Amino acid sequence: MKSRDDSEREITSSQFDLEGTTAIVTGASSGIGEVVAERFAAAGANVAICSRDQTHVDPVAERIEEVGGKALAVECDVTNREAVEALVTATVDEFGSVDTLINNAGTRFMTDFDAISADEWKTVVDVNLHGTYHCTQAAGEYLKEGGGTVLNIGLSSAASQRGTPHLSHYSAAKAAVINLTTTLAYEWAGDNVRVNCIAPGFVATPAVESGMGISAAEIDRHEVERRIALPKEIADIAQFLASPASSHIVGETITVDGVPRIEEPP
Repeated sequence: MKSRDDSEREITSSQFDLEGTTAIVTGASSGIGEVVAERFAAAGANVAICSRDQTHVDPVAERIEEVGGKALAVECDVTNREAVEALVTATVDEFGSVDTLINNAGTRFMTDFDAISADEWKTVVDVNLHGTYHCTQAAGEYLKEGGGTVLNIGLSSAASQRGTPHLSHYSAAKAAVINLTTTLAYEWAGDNVRVNCIAPGFVATPAVESGMGISAAEIDRHEVERRIALPKEIADIAQFLASPASSHIVGETITVDGVPRIEEPP
């Protein structure tokens, strides 16, 4: 016979279950997107994953299916509206619905503002802001059918909320995404769609490892004083926000940045 504690634990755990739902994860060929897709599949969701290069996203789908998950890999440039609509159509044709959209695709370049070319500015804004617009609007029809969730993920909570030198274009685009999150959450609440945002700080992704030499395998998680996250810790928040456990969280930006940056006395 199960104890009362065991029963309560099972009920609580079921609140995080994604069984039978369908999620689209953009920018899922590596890093946060890849880990989030794998987490959602492990929690019972069907996942449609995309990248600008089919050869980069196919191996992720194969790994998910090897462990019993269901995945659809699609080549998609989120700045191309026709490609985005094809992604959504392929997802619905394959799985029958879209319940969660995770806008994770992004790009950034470290450049002084005075040196940013018009093309570079446009590229960063197109991917980070316009890509979020395209995917969310294209998936909206299906998200509203049964009630769904939108999660906007933007690397660098500092850039999106406080601004960061050499990332003015990225900071501007991500700040716009945060405001889009709040506004759309209000507009779509009546359609039973919850919209939220995750603003991570530094995360130990392959890109960070190549640029800064910090590997996820080297990070100690026994201390509270943390300065860099693991991708799975972002996946924890994403699963929570897509699940019934977060039913009363709407229009919020959750900062996942470790120890707070505060002004300290000399």
